[in-house]
Amino acid sequence: MDLFELLNFYVIPGIVLGSIYALGAVGITLIFAILRYAHLAHGDLATFGAFVALACVTAMGVPPLAALPIAILVTAAIAVGIDKVFYEHLRERPKIVTVMASLGIALMLRSVVQVVWGVDTQTYSRGIVRPEDYFGLRIRDRELYTVAALIVLVGGLQLFLTRSKWGKAMRAMSDNPNLALLSGIDNRKVVMLTWVIAGGLCAASGFFLGYNTEIKSMMGWHMLLPMFAAAILGGVGRVEGAVLGGLIVGIAEELSVLVIPSEYKAAMAFAILLFMLLVRPTGLLKGKVL
Repeated sequence: MDLFELLNFYVIPGIVLGSIYALGAVGITLIFAILRYAHLAHGDLATFGAFVALACVTAMGVPPLAALPIAILVTAAIAVGIDKVFYEHLRERPKIVTVMASLGIALMLRSVVQVVWGVDTQTYSRGIVRPEDYFGLRIRDRELYTVAALIVLVGGLQLFLTRSKWGKAMRAMSDNPNLALLSGIDNRKVVMLTWVIAGGLCAASGFFLGYNTEIKSMMGWHMLLPMFAAAILGGVGRVEGAVLGGLIVGIAEELSVLVIPSEYKAAMAFAILLFMLLVRPTGLLKGKVL
């Protein structure tokens, strides 16, 4: 195997897959940093966003990328609604109650997707998309769009968190919730903003997974473990850590098929998750401990 074969068939797909995981992992890490619980419905929320984009493509005839902003807005609104209806009254209860409730929400979202759109595999567009040659690197346009979306969305989020008033409020809630409340920060607005961002990133993650592969009702459930592995690997509560963890998990999964059958590459995310929990629970960038 030469260098270009390694890059074209393993590293580049790993970066693309890692970018998809990173988008979802950022939402997971924000929810845990501010709300202090693991959201098990994250993968199915991403699936819902992917199917909302599919509905826009089929109903309005728009290109898939044009449907992405609509999917982000709709999924963000659904995420806020889920919090208001199901999670808000559990705020003062033990966090394990909310975690189990999120598992129920995952099953509900999956059932809605299967009832509305069915269980068959679908795609945003039909036909073979041939990669372009960039000095020996064979890359499809949609792969470039995926990595570019990660850079734009996460870069914009970082600017929001560091430069804006509400971004600083979110960071304060993450560092010390009680002190933030005493300082006059509106907890309800911060929580709502957290769900808007997490829901939007969920939609982007699900969309780009479907855009690069296929759209399935179970795809979000299958990407849940790698997203959690990415968040824990980078450091829970660290946005840049989620991106780093997502890229590492994605590349590790693709490279693992060199030594194990492709059906078992998801086990690599599980191995990374266990290893980090045992060796360094705070992650590579010293985040919070689950």
